[in-house]
Amino acid sequence: MEIDARTTPLQRTAPDHAPRSLTARLAALIAAYAPHDGTFELPVRGLRIARVSASPPHWNHGVHRACLSIVGQGAKSTRVGDAVYAIDESRMLVTTADLPVTGRVTRASPAEPFLCAQLELDPARIAVLTPRVFPRGLPKAVDGGALDTHDAPPEIVDAVVRLMQLIAHPDDIDLLAPLIVDEILIRLLRGPSGARVAQVGQDDSTTQRISRAVAWIRDHYLDPMTVESLARQVDMSPSTFHHHFRAVTSMSPLQCQKMLRLQEARRLMCVSAMDAQQACRSVGYVSASQFSREYARLFGDAPGRDVVKLRDQAVPLSRVAP
Repeated sequence: MEIDARTTPLQRTAPDHAPRSLTARLAALIAAYAPHDGTFELPVRGLRIARVSASPPHWNHGVHRACLSIVGQGAKSTRVGDAVYAIDESRMLVTTADLPVTGRVTRASPAEPFLCAQLELDPARIAVLTPRVFPRGLPKAVDGGALDTHDAPPEIVDAVVRLMQLIAHPDDIDLLAPLIVDEILIRLLRGPSGARVAQVGQDDSTTQRISRAVAWIRDHYLDPMTVESLARQVDMSPSTFHHHFRAVTSMSPLQCQKMLRLQEARRLMCVSAMDAQQACRSVGYVSASQFSREYARLFGDAPGRDVVKLRDQAVPLSRVAP
C-alpha cells in the first residue's frame, strides 16, 4: 500500500512529542503510518513498515529482500534451513541477499501489535560508501549465510526514527533522506555484519551472484530451470554455483523453485478460491499426488485442510513474484 505524505490524513496523527525511549519513538511512528495490519511502502525510497496484531501458529514462506529490519514493538523469528534468527526491540536483522525464508511473528496482540521498519540495502550506495569506510581495502569476504542478528545500536535506531520523521515534512525527503540512509549504511558497514554488507555493493561477489539467481527464480518460478542454466547466468561453474547457493540459502536451486511454487499455490487457493487441482496445474505441477505430498511436507498439512485453517485465521498471503 502506497502512502502519499502530502495528502494522507495519517501525517496529522504522527506523534508531535517523541516518547523517551528510541524504540518507543519508533513504535509510535510505525503505528501512526500503519493504521491496520499489513505492509506499507513509505514515501522514503526503500523504506517500508509492517504491522501484525496476532501471533499466527504457522510459518509464512517467501523471499526476503536484502534489507535492515528494526523492530519497534513485538518479536519475530526468521528461519533459513535449520537456523532461526530472532529479533525484537533489542535485536535487528541484517539480510544481505534476496533469500527464500520462512518467518513467524512470535509476539503480537491487538493492544501491542508487532511493528517493524525495513530499509532496503541499496547496492549502488554501498558500492560508493564501502571504499570510504575501508580505504585500505575491502574486508575479507565471509562465507556462509546471508542473515545476521545483532543488538540494535541506538545510533541506527535513532537514524531510522529520523528517517521516518521526514514523512511529516515531505519537502525535506529528497534532500535529507539520502544523507540519513548513507549514515545507516556506514554504521552497518562498520558493524558486525560489515563484511557481508560490503558484498552487497560488489556485483561480482558470491553473495550478489546468488542473490541474482534467487531473484531470477522468484520472477520465473513457473519456467523450466536447470542448475547449469542458472550457473551460466551468474558466471559460475555448476558445481561452484550449487555449493554457494546452498551455503547462502540452505537449500538447492530446485528446492527454492519448489518452495516458491507451493507458496503461490497456497495463495491462489486462499485468495482466488482455487481448489487443489486448479492450483496444482497453475504453478506447474503435472502430478496432483506429488503436489499434495510436497505441499504437506512444506506446510505441515494437506492443501484442503491447510487452506481452511488459513481462511479461518484471515492470514494475509502475498504474491511470490513482485
